[in-house]
Amino acid sequence: MKADRLLSALLLLQARGRLSTRVLSEQLEVSQRTAHRDMESLAAAGVPVFALRGAMGGWQLEDGWRLRVPGFDEDELRALVMSQPRMAGSARLAVSAERALTKLTAALPEAMRERVASIRKRLHVDPATWYGGEENLSALPIVQDAVSSDRMLLITYRPPDREAAARRVGPLGLVAKGTTWYLVASAPNGLRTYRVSRISEAHILDEPFVRPADFDLATYWKASTERFQSGAHYVAVLKLTPAVAARVRAWCRVLPDTASDTLRVDGHVVLHVDFDDEKHACFVVLGLGSRVEVVEPQKLRELVHAEIAAMFRSPRVTPGR
Repeated sequence: MKADRLLSALLLLQARGRLSTRVLSEQLEVSQRTAHRDMESLAAAGVPVFALRGAMGGWQLEDGWRLRVPGFDEDELRALVMSQPRMAGSARLAVSAERALTKLTAALPEAMRERVASIRKRLHVDPATWYGGEENLSALPIVQDAVSSDRMLLITYRPPDREAAARRVGPLGLVAKGTTWYLVASAPNGLRTYRVSRISEAHILDEPFVRPADFDLATYWKASTERFQSGAHYVAVLKLTPAVAARVRAWCRVLPDTASDTLRVDGHVVLHVDFDDEKHACFVVLGLGSRVEVVEPQKLRELVHAEIAAMFRSPRVTPGR
């Protein structure tokens, strides 16, 4: 196990350059003390690895030193091929990833090339949703360039239910959640997350962006996700048929600490559902029709009733006129 871990540490340093003990420990899933001892073991074995002190310090390999990457085993090869380029969500990324995979496949021994071809025949990835609504990723290439070059970025961003506005941000990294991309950036009011599909324009500025030495993208995203999931936005208590309750669980976030799965006497299920806002809740309830009853809040009940009444007050359209 230690030999595998040392090899993994060596490949991480070779791929990413200088890494702190903390980052190494997180990537290797060991304590910082163990990660430090691993670096000392590599140095004792003759690997030219050394530590630099200070805020920008960390472990790194001597310039120009490279390790020949060992061949793939069956599990690694299958995992690589199964993560097909089309899963990237961006057409430009998919083309580049496909080209890289083709080059890598060409360098493999003939037996492995045949295995790659066999695996790829058995998997097809269609990133499009059933009802359209694909992410608009036209700004993604520019955002990627700003992230990789550490340059300030000027974006035109449209939050939900608000007008688009210009924002000047320092790009810290990109997160792909499924086929949805997010930009994590430093803004005047702190760290913010922007959905790339809501960026209508993006321009790289000449001004360099100084990335904080202690910022870790994975750690930030994990904390941000936990904050989002733990906070309630607009909670409505709904009484549903069991079949619809199962669908609502798949579509929306049901609060685990307040949800009741117990069937009532009349055969319905009561759920506490967390919506984005009142409009979102009303939209979902209207779509479910008679299979749902709003228990509370009272204001949502009134809004649904008003919407239904407005539908029947609309003038009837006579065919052909």
